[in-house]
Amino acid sequence: MPDEPSTVFIVDDDDEMRESLEYLLKSVGIRTKSYSSATAFLTDYQRSQPGCLVCDVRMPDLSGLDLAERLVQMGIRLPVIFMTAHADVPMAVRALKSGAAEFIEKPFNAQSMLERIQRAMVEDRKQRAAAAHWNEFAAKMATLTPKERESLVMVLEGAPNKAVAARMDITERAVEMRRASIMKKLNAHSLAELIRLVTEHEHNAHCHCPPRPT
Repeated sequence: MPDEPSTVFIVDDDDEMRESLEYLLKSVGIRTKSYSSATAFLTDYQRSQPGCLVCDVRMPDLSGLDLAERLVQMGIRLPVIFMTAHADVPMAVRALKSGAAEFIEKPFNAQSMLERIQRAMVEDRKQRAAAAHWNEFAAKMATLTPKERESLVMVLEGAPNKAVAARMDITERAVEMRRASIMKKLNAHSLAELIRLVTEHEHNAHCHCPPRPT
């Protein structure tokens, strides 16, 4: 649902902290949803829901760090803002490795928290838009025929038309027509744009940046 409003998901076993955060966010018109445990959040959350996660690090059943790592394992890249009253270096390192957007110590400044949350929600929207773009490009790539894919590989290697024609045992005119078909299917308006699009697509796939459902 691309037009669904962003939600700040609050996960903290401290009732007072959850209520305080909810009040703060709702006072500036930000939609919220809160949970008293990481397990409750995981049970309820739908990966198509945009927004960010604000969670305490230390919780009884599943810690905030465990939750963030679980989300990564599930291919969910929801930005995470960790809160803790007892920060240490190993905790901060683990938080950053899990892809944390922010790491903030309690008690925190309300304005600072709002700014961090707003940045996280903007980043989430950007990531979702990028994922939608590359999902669409992957669908276009899937329309290429085996011969077009073979030709595309040689184009990316920098092979001239004459070399492609020789390797595929076709005429140079046929190579040009095949390249034109590839560019049309991938909506590339120049050879440079075609190479850039395919290279970026392959990079996204190889660096294992999982596309988010839209």
